[in-house]
Amino acid sequence: MSKIPDILCIGSVLWDVIGRSESAMRQGSDMPGRITRLPGGVALNIGMALARFGLKPALLSAVGRDAEGDELMRACEVRGLITDYVYRSDDLPTDRYMAVEGSNGLIAAIADAHSLEAAGDKILRPLSDGLLPAPYTGAIALDGNLTVDLLSQIARSPLMAQADLRVAPASPGKALRLNPFVQAGRGTLYVNLEEAGLLCETVFDTSATAAAGLLARGAARAVVTDGGNPATVAHGDIVTTQSPPPVHVARVTGAGDTFMAAHIAAEFNNRSASDALHDALQAAALYVSGETKI
Repeated sequence: MSKIPDILCIGSVLWDVIGRSESAMRQGSDMPGRITRLPGGVALNIGMALARFGLKPALLSAVGRDAEGDELMRACEVRGLITDYVYRSDDLPTDRYMAVEGSNGLIAAIADAHSLEAAGDKILRPLSDGLLPAPYTGAIALDGNLTVDLLSQIARSPLMAQADLRVAPASPGKALRLNPFVQAGRGTLYVNLEEAGLLCETVFDTSATAAAGLLARGAARAVVTDGGNPATVAHGDIVTTQSPPPVHVARVTGAGDTFMAAHIAAEFNNRSASDALHDALQAAALYVSGETKI
């Protein structure tokens, strides 16, 4: 396939180890279920979804030059992702993510993205050494697994000053890493209700008030989701709010990444604000219901 990407996906590329039970769970629960290992990480999840929507994503990340890393790169290529620009480290192991999910949602998770953090700005070398055009003027999907220093560098980097930045935290625990983009008024922020509250140092009741709060804080554009409740896209005076379709929850990990990818793909195809949000909510619902293949 062509090595010219439609979009860059910058961030975590790792193995997801997910334990799922059909029963409701709580802390200390010991339930029967299934344990799977799949390619994952926010950047990779977004990239895989973008590829399913017909785009050609390229990954900028750090993956170990170990057996797990070799297997992961092959899995990425099979799924239609360009891996030519991934930093392969001889010293750092391939990162991993582990989660436990019940019928009532995510119970607990641990993200081991230490190799990505240790690699630092080495993952951005293709933008500075001529492998990719710079300043980059295309779309970039960026995840919050990077360090605060690197995210701050990206927010003000002349190499990406003209890019269409789409930014998401990896989890509520890393939401504050997005502050450089709020302060710089750059990019579209994809956050859930809790993450929006953390960035604004308050608690919001709805996605609409959260999106307005982010804009007031300095964000250029905000996309806020709230599980099965209405989601909102806000940019200037234009505010679009829609409710997702009700579905049976079969899985949770990766749902937000699928929503973000579907929204980016819809806008890439010049869908209206209302239609793009509708497409994203539908795609996320299909994913959560288990109907979308990974």
